[in-house]
Amino acid sequence: MATTHAFTGLVIVAPLAYALPEFATALAVGAILGGIAPDFDLVFAHRRTLHFPVTGLAVAVPAVAVAASTPSSLTVAVAAFAVTAWLHAASDAIGGGLEMDPWNDRTERAVYDHVRSRWIRPRRWIRYDGAPEDAAVAVALAIPALVVFDGWLTPVIAGGVAISLCYALVRRRLVAWTPDWLE
Repeated sequence: MATTHAFTGLVIVAPLAYALPEFATALAVGAILGGIAPDFDLVFAHRRTLHFPVTGLAVAVPAVAVAASTPSSLTVAVAAFAVTAWLHAASDAIGGGLEMDPWNDRTERAVYDHVRSRWIRPRRWIRYDGAPEDAAVAVALAIPALVVFDGWLTPVIAGGVAISLCYALVRRRLVAWTPDWLE
């Protein structure tokens, strides 16, 4: 789920946000946006167009270096975005394939590796997005974020948890509700 990816980003930046509270909001915004941005390719070639599991690291490392050498709200937000977007793409391989109904048709395509021009196979540690174990991971990752971040981020995180749980409840029914052009 995109929310799981956003919560992963928040957990990654939480220690920095705790140590450097002046950058907490920038780190959180970068992490949340980086966690959901790769899934904007859902209407294109999903997990290929905006997912960069290998080359994303080549963007994330310099972004972190720039943020470390010249910290500002902009540089730390960009670094959080780059790291979280890369982690999103890389971690899609630990889940299921990209099919709409992974419990019926199992593909061997998790996320596209642009360097090797091939698909990385799914590991299926989390069977599919919205699976009960995905919801459990999302909730577990949201807890540290709720402890570290405050203000307007608290209802955003709580809302993300609610979205995660609702999505997990209806995920298997979504296939029947999905327009043919999205399949």
